[in-house]
Amino acid sequence: MKKQNKTNIRLEISKNVRIDHSIGAKEPKFSLISIIIVIAITTFVFVPSLNNGFVNWDDDRNVYENKTLEGPLNTKQFTNIFTTPVIGNYNPLSIASFAVEKHFFGMNPKAMHTTNLLLHLFCVWMVYLIFLRLGLNSLYAALAALLFGIHPLRVESVAWITERKDVLFASFYLPALYLYIRNLETPSFKRSVFIYILFSIGLFAKIQMVALPLTFLMIDYWKGRNINYKLLLEKSHFWLTALAFGILGIYFLKKEGSLDANQVHDGINRIFIGTYSLITYIIKWIIPYRILPLYPYPEKMTIWHYLSFIPVVLLIAGLYYSYKNNLRAVLFGFGFFLVNIVFLLQILGAGQGYLADRFTYIAYIGLFFIFSYYIQEWIIKNPATKNSIHASIIIYLIYLSYLSYKQNFFWKDSGSMWSRVIEFYNNTPLPFNNRANFYRDAKLYDQAMKDYNRAIQLKADHPTYNSRAKLFFEKNEDEKAIADYNIAIQKKPTAEYFVNRGAAFAKLGRLNEAIQDFNKGLAMDPSWKVGYLNRSIMYQFQGNFQAALDDINSYVRLDPYNADIWYEGGRCSRAVQKIQEAIRYYDEAIKLNPKLGIAYLERGRTYQQLGNMNAANADLQKARSLGEKVEPVSNFPVR
Repeated sequence: MKKQNKTNIRLEISKNVRIDHSIGAKEPKFSLISIIIVIAITTFVFVPSLNNGFVNWDDDRNVYENKTLEGPLNTKQFTNIFTTPVIGNYNPLSIASFAVEKHFFGMNPKAMHTTNLLLHLFCVWMVYLIFLRLGLNSLYAALAALLFGIHPLRVESVAWITERKDVLFASFYLPALYLYIRNLETPSFKRSVFIYILFSIGLFAKIQMVALPLTFLMIDYWKGRNINYKLLLEKSHFWLTALAFGILGIYFLKKEGSLDANQVHDGINRIFIGTYSLITYIIKWIIPYRILPLYPYPEKMTIWHYLSFIPVVLLIAGLYYSYKNNLRAVLFGFGFFLVNIVFLLQILGAGQGYLADRFTYIAYIGLFFIFSYYIQEWIIKNPATKNSIHASIIIYLIYLSYLSYKQNFFWKDSGSMWSRVIEFYNNTPLPFNNRANFYRDAKLYDQAMKDYNRAIQLKADHPTYNSRAKLFFEKNEDEKAIADYNIAIQKKPTAEYFVNRGAAFAKLGRLNEAIQDFNKGLAMDPSWKVGYLNRSIMYQFQGNFQAALDDINSYVRLDPYNADIWYEGGRCSRAVQKIQEAIRYYDEAIKLNPKLGIAYLERGRTYQQLGNMNAANADLQKARSLGEKVEPVSNFPVR
């Protein structure tokens, strides 16, 4: 019998368990314990932020001095919020969330910090679910979610009330991304509609949401879809909506003067600002260093800014190599990072800093995926190294947690925040000016004066002279205040500066000069309500109560929620014998401030003039209960 030839084919077994990230992959295994541990650690790291207050770095304009937050929570207020940009930024959903908190908790920073943290924890949860869907097992999805949760560059987005924008828009971005992945696995028209709704709502929280359709393309690539014209056309409704909001955002920034606010570096230098920022973010992904609330533009470009172009070229070459060699995790992770950071590299300058930790809030998700994916791959291939690798990761996580925990305290108040910036940038006027404002408001006049002087020594511009003048004004050094207002006006005449100088003239008894300045200020900006208030006081001193009443009416048209100005309107109405009209003003004052005893007293006197003794006695009794000294009725003066 003829012998059969031996086969050359060997039986083989799979050496590695590969991650299945293709469309139709099996349902990922969810671990409740893993995500609870991640949430608990993240909460512990950010607990110090709950004791922080407001800071004078945009919290004033966005929150506690925001005119759109004044008054009751109603349709009119929401309409005002959604039609009014703040500092050139259109993020009305974030402002609306402050309005809701103010309605229920008052202007309470603890409540607002709590909301920020809860939103961040929700985002951590969503990141975990997304990583499961992208093919990581429960342990390494939890690792990536924890990195997202506790990384030190997250602190700015969580511990700064103004950056509600980040955690709020991400609360729509991440569910939309998760549902998009689900839709690739099991298509659903209803889910598609809901994804678009989430995208559209998120745009009202922060314009950075425009990057979502680009991220969809990265998901398409990871899931093995061909990136072609048909795939782009599939997302046309996202592209058009993103384009509309992008143009709107640029318009508002340009109108505010925020766009390209830094004129020191322009032209081709903007490219190197962008490359330097990009490389800095990549380095800080692994080694967070010098984490600050503000990174001011350098006065001059350094050699490092120009050299940063080299690693960017190398990065592009590395991504091309990854594409040619099918290193999909590298290309996907960096692609995710780049599409979410590219619009934030300050190539078009906006604001006073060229780096910002908050810009990485979503972008770093791609880099955290790369880290966790290759750790998982390594452990699968080299199980003997599991314990040593895990021990190293735990040490690294403890290091990150410590940095983040400590970073929360730098956002405690404006003094702590700006002192942190000054540690590294002591030749920049802005942090000295803002810290001085904090000291001034805290009545720490000596420290404030020292910082104002330092800012001016560093060639601070007109805002610092205006701020130092306010300090002189509060210290009753009005001649010095006027001298600083003169410089501010010479550098840039504004309604605020004229009105402020007018107030200093008024304190010195120079009423005509005061009124002249109020007139100039209001001519420049008829919406500058303080000008009407101050001028009405001058008219009252001069006995011109009708002119004073006219200014009070102008003020309340701009701000109808000031009880004291309504009270003054009542006084002026009585002075010009508009007795019945005076009642209306007092009614409004009492409605806004039911504890304003003087308003009850004056309304009672007005009712007495009208002969309505029952109403007069009721008001007088209420005024007395609120601590007002009530004279006998027969002694009531007629004003």
